[in-house]
Amino acid sequence: MKKVVALALAAGVLLAGCNKKSENGASAQKTKIGIAKIVQHVALDAVEQGVVDAVKAAGIDAEFDLQNANGDVNTANQIASQFKDENVAVAVGIATPVAIALANTLRETPVVFGTVTDPLGAGLVRSLDHGEGNVTGMSDELPSVEHIKLFAKLTGIKTLGYIYTASEDNSVSSLELVKKGCAEAGLDLVTQSISNSSEVKQAAEAIVDRVDGIYLTTDNTVFSALPSLVGVFNKAKKPIFSGDVTGAKNGGCFMAQGFNYYKAGYATGEMVVQILNGAKPYEIPVRFMTKPEDSDLLFDLDAAETCGITIPQEYLDQATFIIKDGKLTEK
Repeated sequence: MKKVVALALAAGVLLAGCNKKSENGASAQKTKIGIAKIVQHVALDAVEQGVVDAVKAAGIDAEFDLQNANGDVNTANQIASQFKDENVAVAVGIATPVAIALANTLRETPVVFGTVTDPLGAGLVRSLDHGEGNVTGMSDELPSVEHIKLFAKLTGIKTLGYIYTASEDNSVSSLELVKKGCAEAGLDLVTQSISNSSEVKQAAEAIVDRVDGIYLTTDNTVFSALPSLVGVFNKAKKPIFSGDVTGAKNGGCFMAQGFNYYKAGYATGEMVVQILNGAKPYEIPVRFMTKPEDSDLLFDLDAAETCGITIPQEYLDQATFIIKDGKLTEK
């Protein structure tokens, strides 16, 4: 009898050990996070990496499903359905079209948007003071009016060019700010709309002879084909002002000013962490990158020389990055 009892106790211990292992296995399951971007380019890649790093820094054991819609809204909708089927804990939409697709498809899953210029106009939220239902996020609205005034001051241009994607809500919203900036700076404006990245070079060629310089906002389709635009305007010796510093680091843009996209992604990731720790999206205000340390200023002295522009030292002293003789230097 004692032997039977001993065997039973041993079996009980073994079973308890198995159950404990099973419980540990369940608790060790990774948190699945879906991250989708509208198209691949250096700025959105930096946002994506920032989100991932913020989640990892918080000590969350996560599995990331990284998706790229390749500039196609239908693909964005398919990705949203995929995230729904996968039952992701949080879905992150980088850029307006993807954010809208996620918000329209995932009605219960928390959705965090990143780099959406006009979340109100896009219908993602009804107030910037808090999220909307299961949706909140980060806006990348640029101070375009101030940018254009500075561009005119440094270059003396009289006519400004602007290329934008007609199907991107953020670009259409930015157009209104560009119009305002030109009105306040006394500039004429020439616009050219596109529908996909293959049209960027053609659009640049269509307006380059009609403008003195071009201003670029955070249009993802334009930036996915930025080298082709830079080639056209550099050949014509006309300056480019980019609202995205990340893409301008490769050279060719006379100047660039805007927030650091990696930091923007990290800030977006911090919102994801808040939600994973129990916060409700509707409780979290829309976030903006407004601190001075969140922004960068770049001057390309090679492009300035090509365009015959001298940059006052006071502005060079404020620069975060300088390109000279093809070499990028961080100050």
